[in-house]
Amino acid sequence: MTTRIAIIGAAGRMGRILIEATDAADNAVLGAGVVLPDDSLKGADAGEMAGLGKKLNVALAGSLEDVVNDFDVLIDFTSPETTMQNIEFCKQHGKGIVIGTTGLNDDQKASLQASGKELPIVFAPNYSVGVNLCLNLLRMAASIMGNDSDIEIIEMHHRHKVDAPSGTALRMGEVIADTLDWDLKEVAVYGREGQTGARPQKQIGFETIRGGDVVGDHTVMFAADGERVEVTHKAQSRMTFAKGAVRAAAWLKGKDNGVYDMPDVLGF
Repeated sequence: MTTRIAIIGAAGRMGRILIEATDAADNAVLGAGVVLPDDSLKGADAGEMAGLGKKLNVALAGSLEDVVNDFDVLIDFTSPETTMQNIEFCKQHGKGIVIGTTGLNDDQKASLQASGKELPIVFAPNYSVGVNLCLNLLRMAASIMGNDSDIEIIEMHHRHKVDAPSGTALRMGEVIADTLDWDLKEVAVYGREGQTGARPQKQIGFETIRGGDVVGDHTVMFAADGERVEVTHKAQSRMTFAKGAVRAAAWLKGKDNGVYDMPDVLGF
């Protein structure tokens, strides 16, 4: 069963890589690419725009309305406000949606979860297979070492990333807190400065680094007396996220309404 995928923000850095990943997939095909209405690339062939060296016979459109009959699942790595609008569009037109947007606030996340009653959604902070494997490892590490360790999460991304900490770092913190039956909002500390006093044990620290062109590095430390365990993931290419998102879109076609995540897609 082949899934027709639409990519919004197709002319952006992630959009071009998503087009490449879709073209390479065996069970998916590019049905539509969407750019801003006034983008000079509107009307261009998606394959040529993405640098594939061939035409895909998919002309870039200026709105989802123009291609509503050309796709089954939308892949959205845009902004929180745009993503919420696209959820409503998919709801109205019976489409699935794969969301890689980060930085959603609590109200937007609650609205997204409620929308799962009306359409199938995959919502994940990170579509890398390796990162989702790390989340499983963190559950194990937290259950064994979490109550006897100081837990710190360090992440680094490129200078252009606009939200901090990263959605992946926050998800790592959520996984650890849930495993330990902690409330992340109560135990999270986002950076330290000045006379902070001794570190309490029941705490998850987040350190954010921004610079250069780093795709995404995450390290979680479980620091106990006499030993330290670190779980690290380093993304070397955005293609790993794009392949995961396309895999999620192909998996989502035909699924019941609901909000799924990458462990569902991967069968963890």
